[in-house]
Order: sequence, then C-alpha cells, then structure tokens
Amino acid sequence: GGGGGGLSSRDILMPMPDFKADKELCKEFLRDFVTTNGELKYMELLQEVANRKSRSVDIELDDLQNYFEANEGFVERVRCNARRYIGLLAEAVDDLLPEPTEALARDDDYEILMHQRMDETVDNADTTDPLQKMPSEIKRFFELHIKSFVKEKALTLREVKACHIGQVVKVRGIITRCSDVKPLMQVAVYTCEECGFEIYQEVTSRSFMPLFECPSTRCRINNTKGKLILQLRASKFLKFQEAKIQELAEHVPKGHIPRSMTVHVRGELTRKVGPGDMVEISGIFLPIPYTGFRAMRAGLVADTYLETMSIMHFKKRYEEYVLRGDEQEVIDRLIEEGDMYNRLARSLAPEIFGHEDVKKALLLVLVGAPTRKLRDGMKMRGDIHVCLMGDPGVAKSQLLKHMVTVAPRGVYTTGRGSSGVGLTAAVHRDPVTNEMVLEGGALVLADMGLCAIDEFDKMEESDRTAIHEVMEQQTVSIAKAGITTSLNARTAVLAAANPAWGRYDMRRTPAENINLPSALLSRFDLMWLILDRADMDSDMEMARHVLHVHQKCEPPSLGFTPLDPSILRAYIAAARRVIPSVPRDLTEYIASAYAVLRQEEAQSDAPHSYTTARTLLSILRLSEALSRLRFSSTVAQSDVDESLRLMQMSKFSLYSDERQKSGLDAISDIYSIIRDEAARRNRLDVNYADALNWISRKAYTEAQLKECLEEYAALNVWQIDQSTFGIHFIDA
Repeated sequence: GGGGGGLSSRDILMPMPDFKADKELCKEFLRDFVTTNGELKYMELLQEVANRKSRSVDIELDDLQNYFEANEGFVERVRCNARRYIGLLAEAVDDLLPEPTEALARDDDYEILMHQRMDETVDNADTTDPLQKMPSEIKRFFELHIKSFVKEKALTLREVKACHIGQVVKVRGIITRCSDVKPLMQVAVYTCEECGFEIYQEVTSRSFMPLFECPSTRCRINNTKGKLILQLRASKFLKFQEAKIQELAEHVPKGHIPRSMTVHVRGELTRKVGPGDMVEISGIFLPIPYTGFRAMRAGLVADTYLETMSIMHFKKRYEEYVLRGDEQEVIDRLIEEGDMYNRLARSLAPEIFGHEDVKKALLLVLVGAPTRKLRDGMKMRGDIHVCLMGDPGVAKSQLLKHMVTVAPRGVYTTGRGSSGVGLTAAVHRDPVTNEMVLEGGALVLADMGLCAIDEFDKMEESDRTAIHEVMEQQTVSIAKAGITTSLNARTAVLAAANPAWGRYDMRRTPAENINLPSALLSRFDLMWLILDRADMDSDMEMARHVLHVHQKCEPPSLGFTPLDPSILRAYIAAARRVIPSVPRDLTEYIASAYAVLRQEEAQSDAPHSYTTARTLLSILRLSEALSRLRFSSTVAQSDVDESLRLMQMSKFSLYSDERQKSGLDAISDIYSIIRDEAARRNRLDVNYADALNWISRKAYTEAQLKECLEEYAALNVWQIDQSTFGIHFIDA
C-alpha cells in the first residue's frame, strides 16, 4: 500500500461502506448482544440511560468482535472510522431507547424546553425547512464512547503515526498540564426577530461562523432579512477540558526530548485526571486545522489531538486504591504467615545486597503515619523523611529509584538538575490563554506521594531553603507576579547525599562530615549514615550476590519469594487505612527514652545527631507506622523499641568504629551499659528483657549479651537465674 496518507490498492478495491446497512448492524448488536452470563448487556444499559441513572454508553470493541465473528470487516470499519460510527451507534441508540420505567425526577428547564419544542414541531405545518428540523444531537442526554480492545498493547506517543488518523488508539503517558473545565457549544439555537422561527446549527469544530440572516422560507418569500439572535439558554453545551500527555521517561530514546500530545476530554470523562497522573488513554486520533490568529502564522499546517474515549489510571493513589478480591486474599494470607515487617522490607529492591535496616526505614516511609489535624487547624505531619548519607557506591541512588517505582506517586530529581522554582512552583504565561498561570514543581507534583532528591549535598544553598517549608509545614507558599497563594505539598522527602569530602573522613567530627545545616537535619526523622568498611567476609558475600545478579538478571533466592511491587502497593494501601494511637501507659516510657537520648547527646564531645523536640515526634511517627504494618490501632511497646533501634542503627557504622578506637570490646561495653542503667535506677536486680532492650538500642545482639552474662558470672560480678536469665548484682 501507499504511505500513511495515500490511497492503497486495498482502498480502491473496497466498495464504499453501506452506512444504512451498518446502522442496522449496530441496532442488531445493541439489541441482541448477550454476555456470557446471559444478560442483555446493552439493553440494560439503555434502560438505565432512559431512567437518567447513567449518562454514558460504553461500547466495547471486544463485545463487537465476539458478536460479529463472521463479519471481521465491520469491526475493523468501526475501529478505523470511529468518529463516523459513533454517530451511527448514537442514532441506533436513539431508535432503541426504551421508555423510562421509573418516574423521572423533577422537570428541569431543559426538559420543559424539549417538550415545548416537540409539540411545536408537530403543530407547525411549515416543516419543509431543513434547518428547522431539530438535530438529534440536541435531544440526546447520553454520551457514546467506543472502548478499545482490552488486550491491545498501549502505544507510546512516538508510535502514533499518520496511519492511525481516525482510528481508535491506546496510548500511555503522564499528564503534564490540565486546563479548567469549560462549556463547549454543541448545538447553537437562534430565534428570528421577524418570523419567530427557531433555527438550529450544529457545531462540529472548535470554531464556527454564526448565522446572521434568517434562512426560513417565510423570510425569504417576504424578502425581509430577519435578524437572528443566539439563544444561549436553549443551546446545548458540553463539558470540555484540554490536557497534555507526555511520554514516560522509559519510552524516550537516548538523546531525545519527550514528545507530548494534546488530549481533548469531553462530558462525563472530564476531571478524571490531574497533572502528574500516569494514565492510559484510549481515544480517536484526529487532525484539527489551526484556527484564527494561529492559522495565519502556521499556514497550512494542521495539528493533531486525541479525542478521549476512556481513561485508566495505572498507579492509583493510596486513598483511591480498591483492593481486588485476589489481592485481599493474598494480604490476609500474608498477615497469617506473620513476620510481615521483615518480609516486606526484604522485598524492597531485593537485587540490592544487605542494607536490611535501611530497607526497613524505607518501608516505613512508604507506610507513613496519619497526619493529625487539631481543632484549630494546626497540622502535625505524618510523612516520614529520611536522608541517606553515605560513601560512594553503597547503592543509594538505586534504592531511591526503586522507591519511586513502588510508590504510587513518585518524583525523582537530582540536586544539580533542579532549581528552587523547579522544586516548588513556577509562574509563567500560558501560551494558549496568555494569562499568568502557576505550574507546580516536583514537590507539588509528588503531593500525597514521595519525592526523591538525589545528590542532595550538591544543591545550591538558595535552592535548598525551598525544601525547609515543605518538610515541616507541608505547603509551598508563593508571592510572585501578582499570585499569592499556598499550595499543598504533603510529600515524604527521601534525600541521598555524599559526605562533605566525597567520602566519610574519620578524622573529623560527624558534624563536619555531614555538612548540612542543622535546621534541615532536625527535619529528617532518620539521618542514615552508610559507611563503606573493608571486611573480608561481608565483601565476599556481597561480591557473590552482585555476580549472581549479573549472570541471572535476578536476585539470588532469599529463602522466600520477594513480593511483587503491585502486592506491596496493595498491602501498603490497606495498611494506610489504619489510624493508630499511642496508649496512656506508654507515655512515660517514650518520655524517658527521649530524655535519655538528649542526655547522651549533651554528654558527648562530638554528637552524631541533633536531637530536638522534633526527634520525639519522629519516634512517635515511626512507632505509628510500625503498628500500621501490623494492622493494629494501638502502638505497642515493641513498636517504640523498634523505632528507637532504627534511630540508633542509623548511626551504627559510626559507633562500631568509635568503639574500636576507644579500645572497648563489645563485652565490656555491654557490661558498662547494664551497670550504668542499674545504678541509675538504683536496683540490684535486672530482668533479662530490660537488659536486652538497653543493649539493642546500642546496636548489640542477643548472642553478645549472653556471652557477656556468662563471662561476668564466671568472675562473680553477678548471678544469673537459670530459668529466667534474670541478673542479680553481687553487692561487693
């Protein structure tokens, strides 16, 4: 055949389709199509439309194909000439619409107008005029959409070419801009001043030429040029919205700029999408010539757009997530198996070796804690912010990238590539309407989601200040170009940074190495230091893991199958519905833990962290996120202990180093911890659970504790109860 636009030999041989016969086929299909359950699917739909219950009729191409198995050509014609066949199908629906079975709700203006007009047309003998016939368009109170095949592969915007014009295509991409919903005229109605006739004019394109002279026979015979007045109240308008869809990053070839396409959304489909949504749109690909002022500049060039037929989101927000039956079963089964916390954490980026505690922290970022709103409008954020600071090559960026793919709304930016305005919001002129509009930046697009910022340390100081407000108040305030407003940015920030000198320098204090302002540091719930230490055993294991991933392109077996990202998302969506609270009996425990943290920091010469009242809120947030994972509505003591352990572990790679420097071995360090705590509480008896708790906060293991207990019992420093492992100090 010829190129995209030319005629091919097939077109010449094919007879002109007989539209009358095809309309009969459409009617037959709507009347007789039966689903596998034996229901008359479309007649039931039309009954609902007649009862004004629903306003849209969706014709699925799959149904057409099942019904016309012998007549392949008809289905193909519908797919390739969708615009024309929507008209035919709509006429078929007009003929088949049943009488309403329920009394219709109150008669609105529109109904009254319609009745009056119907009566008039019957009475009026002067119906020879074609323009006076009421167009069927104005009587319709339904919309008709053709849905593409379910199995059809979605195209990228690059693959939609000239040969697709007029056909139903399915594309996927990300929405970058959305206009407001405005009314669009479908049928214009005029009345003539002289003869009082109503004249109808259907509007098919974006612009139309209004009629000025009355075309009715009476005016022509009397040779009076009656003036026409446009009746807006009697005309028919449709909701109309224009959006721009852009290719996904993974579809763009190297070195190209992502393409975008205009999408026209009408009627019931409007307000389904917002900027930043990942969608799959099926619609008709159509050309549209430039009109008005732009046509003078563009000359003969036409523009193309997509007339939307159906919209599908494929990364729903957590709130909108509806669990399918099988997902609910999987989740229930997982809860029964228990140990969810560890399994979910290990399912995050399973191809990255180790980092188990880091993954646990990232899991908590996804789950988050509920945002509390007080009566007077003050908000306490529930999003958890984490900063990963580490030596080069510890897979920080890979973790971030993976997190963005798991989160339902994730935006990934890097420090150098984003300016302060790019993160918060920019004010610029809209090319179409020529007025100042506000376009949200990365943090606003990631609202109710996750924003990952890589190379955090390389950002310029002026740009980094834009993040301060987002991290605590969760809004972006703007006063530029006559626009003063505050945008929501309820996002969890996940930052990755290198230490000040590229890699961590042990000779300097932690504060010098971290090199971020303390105002920013206190806003992060967890500041994770990952140091790259040379250690024969772990290096061997890690190298084996990396080699395995390289050879097989999949992570080695972890003793269980890692969960699929979609299941992970479903589990987290379910967990986010739980709103946990802290019981009264834990208040004292948390308060004392916080006081101890402050005390330790005050005594140390070079503190690693900066503990403020925000740290206390962080402990609460992490504990609430942990109890959400267990689907429990009250926070348990184990949750608080785990959150304290995570806070301690985040600096673990530093401590282990300092201990080696100070010459304390683990055993004597454990002994001194237990002795100090016992002395502080003025007790000679310490129970085993307490001791384990104290040392796990300092990142020691249970095995080390047992070793310590035996060693010091042999030295007669304390006695160990054989059954409960309780410790009794021998008072010397």
